[in-house]
Amino acid sequence: MMKGARKLIQTCARVKKDDNVLIVTDQNMIGIAEILAAASIAEGAETTLVIMSPRTEHGQEPPKAVAAAMRNSSVIFTPVSRSITHTSALRDAVSSGSRALVMTEFTEEMMISGGMEADFEAMKPVCEGVASALGSSKMAKVTTAAGTSLTMSLEGRKGNALTCIVSPGQFSPVPNIEAAISPVEGTAQGVIVADASVAGMGLVSSPIKTSVKDGMITLIEGGEDARKLQAILKETADPNSYNVAELGIGLNPKSRMSGLMLEDEGVFGTVHIGIGTSITLGGKIKAALHYDLIMWRPTVELDGKVILKDGSLLI
Repeated sequence: MMKGARKLIQTCARVKKDDNVLIVTDQNMIGIAEILAAASIAEGAETTLVIMSPRTEHGQEPPKAVAAAMRNSSVIFTPVSRSITHTSALRDAVSSGSRALVMTEFTEEMMISGGMEADFEAMKPVCEGVASALGSSKMAKVTTAAGTSLTMSLEGRKGNALTCIVSPGQFSPVPNIEAAISPVEGTAQGVIVADASVAGMGLVSSPIKTSVKDGMITLIEGGEDARKLQAILKETADPNSYNVAELGIGLNPKSRMSGLMLEDEGVFGTVHIGIGTSITLGGKIKAALHYDLIMWRPTVELDGKVILKDGSLLI
């Protein structure tokens, strides 16, 4: 695993001797965290490993002491079993100049093969180009043969290039290279059909159909997976959990659909619609969670121009 850890330290975070590196983990992910710490120490960086209790849901805030440590670190890695990516703690740390690499549900196998084998430097301009196209558009439409038909306003929103390479004031999941944007609240309309995976749940056994009106999910239909998602959202007792928070396009040619969020979201040519929290992507909503609904072979139109057709990138 050390080869992958060195890539994370040297290529993705560009750790130097004068960096204060913070590795936030929980009891389920200590092995990954220790490998990262060893690679960071080998670079001569001041390295701190913090172990917290696992969060109960994706998007739940870390303890206040951890949030304070994040704000005071130049580099942050988060190998955790429940995501703290879409939290105020990470947003505040990045706003303060930290560079963060998020590693939710990262596995030993992921450190060795799959998405980590991608040439992040080569894919960086591709990702930035797609993010720029998202950020310069007013309207987006996503369709799939499985039944997705969703429109949303992007006007005034910034495209986010999550390239797996971070500079001060940036964050990126690893290894799921993606271009993402948060739609204007209340504008998403239509139907989402997740036929690949749901981040936080894994591969779907049958498609999950969700109806969207005025930016919020109003109905969830399907089999056992649909009922599970419905129960998760209901349990939060938070209306904002139903918010359409993100349009993301996977751009990692080495990622595989495996049921693990950081691999699944990055599969080249897939689209995911995030629901719940949107504050880390430029939106205004803080919810109890952030889940992603991933679909195969999507077509994406920006202001009427097709940039992705049946999963093939045209720009």
